Amino acid sequence: MAENQHSFPPGSRWERAVVVGGGYAGLVTARVLADHFAEVLVLERDPVRTDTGVHPHVPQGYHAHALLARGGDALEALFPGLRAELAELGAPVFDYGERISFLLPSGYAPRDPVGVHIQTFTRDELERRLRQRVLALPSVRLLAATRCETVTASAPGRLDRVRYRTDGADESVEVTADLVVDASGRSTPIDNWLADAKLPESGKTVIKAKITYTSACYERPPEDEQDFDVAYQMTFAPDVARGGVVLAVEHHRWMCSLFGFDQQVPPTDDEGYLDFAHTLGNPRIAEQIKRGTRQGEIHRYTNPGNEWRLHHKNARWPERLIAVGDSLCVFNPVYGQGLTVAALEAELLGDLLRRRAADRRAADRRADDASALDGLSRAYHREAARVIQVPWTLATSSDLMWSPEGQPRSARFAHWYNQHVFALAVHDPGVWARFVRVLNMMAPPSLLLRPSVVAKVVRHALRRRRER
Repeated sequence: MAENQHSFPPGSRWERAVVVGGGYAGLVTARVLADHFAEVLVLERDPVRTDTGVHPHVPQGYHAHALLARGGDALEALFPGLRAELAELGAPVFDYGERISFLLPSGYAPRDPVGVHIQTFTRDELERRLRQRVLALPSVRLLAATRCETVTASAPGRLDRVRYRTDGADESVEVTADLVVDASGRSTPIDNWLADAKLPESGKTVIKAKITYTSACYERPPEDEQDFDVAYQMTFAPDVARGGVVLAVEHHRWMCSLFGFDQQVPPTDDEGYLDFAHTLGNPRIAEQIKRGTRQGEIHRYTNPGNEWRLHHKNARWPERLIAVGDSLCVFNPVYGQGLTVAALEAELLGDLLRRRAADRRAADRRADDASALDGLSRAYHREAARVIQVPWTLATSSDLMWSPEGQPRSARFAHWYNQHVFALAVHDPGVWARFVRVLNMMAPPSLLLRPSVVAKVVRHALRRRRER
């Protein structure tokens, strides 16, 4: 396993950061913090070990996960050699256009190279490898089976004092941190922390889209060779309420997730699971389930929708406290954005900390002078909102269309435009390549609004109207 090498002169870093939550988002954030703090304390409520992958308080961890190309690049920068390490275990790296059997609402996407490479693996193996890397860093200390009881203020305008208790301990421990990171996930207690400090809660934007996932892992036959590494059928409001995916993952297995909107709930018994898969338009999903040998249980998880905590709009947001991952924004998992956004938030935090460390040196202040961190929390949340905005808009403009009423005009237009883009993409590899780049956050959505694409969409829409 490749190792991370860090060498810092004494006194060159801030004193302590505390990360509440030791799952995926907490681990990638701890990796960044280790470059800037002498101690990074990670509090994880589950009794995890160095070799633990998925753990009880990450119920979505048993399901298929996608790491978009942009997220893969961010993780590789933070953990050099990770891609090769996973590939050695059998996690394939491939061109998104060549090795995905992608069933759009309008038909199958072209199978031509698009120059966007991704890797598929289980959340279990990814988190295990990240945990091993992060816990090998000398400044990182994990406290497993440890609950954060509250975060309070050591001075007015801050939330930086963390009280925690490890299972079996006689009493709680309290530490003051230069920075506290909430990575506790979608059930974050951050509203309680703010209320106890007599600070206002941040507003929330909630877009409901109840999606239920039912997932299992299958061992592939020994000589199984396919012309795809992913077979996927997307859901699309309002007519395609069922979907599914199989991913080629490490150790010669398929990771399969079947999903349905609202009342379309995939069963958890083998016969019902396969029957549900047979109802999908992409037959490759059911074929791999039928040919494989299931490993472990069939797991079910329901995600109620998208939720964004608008900390960047909270005028009284405290110093020294930030949120990452699902603690900040929960995405509908159908779109596979969560892992990538959390990696980009960690990348952003690292950039901000480097700038402040440079400013501190330029001002000839002591290396451990924490006053250089004043204003960081608000700056981070403003910039994180820019990171979130594009994937949030892409996901929610589609999810809003599940509701028959109250659809905003912007969502109706985006949905109409996407319908025509999908219809074009089936026959136009250039349009499909553009969509893939936007989907993988390698290009902005404006790439699909270039005059050449808009002209094709308009012509297609007019042709469809004449044919009615």
